[in-house]
Amino acid sequence: QVQLVESGGGLVQAGGSLRLSCAASGRTFSTYAMGWFRQAPGKEREFVATINWTGGSTYYADSVKGRFTISRDNAKNTVYLQMNSLKPEDTAVYYCAAARLYVSAYANQYDYWGQGTQVTVSS
Repeated sequence: QVQLVESGGGLVQAGGSLRLSCAASGRTFSTYAMGWFRQAPGKEREFVATINWTGGSTYYADSVKGRFTISRDNAKNTVYLQMNSLKPEDTAVYYCAAARLYVSAYANQYDYWGQGTQVTVSS
């Protein structure tokens, strides 16, 4: 069992930056692939970024490539999402998720989810 708690969301102006954190419980965190997803009001949950268990492989949605960076610190049981050059269309609730098997852009491949943290980007 893995429990995930996101933090770091907030209100920021367009062009600004935020760093989201996702703290995981459990001794097996380092064996999980981790992902970030987001859901805007009235829209489906969408993939943002994912990282494998070593941190050596990362993948991004085209909409955030070059602006967002996913990373992890297995010693701290934490995964991060550094978000730069934020745009109003990045406004959403951001969720982190853990997958027992492989990195994936599909939400149904993830086994555990956090409660989410709100990110609001004003224009």
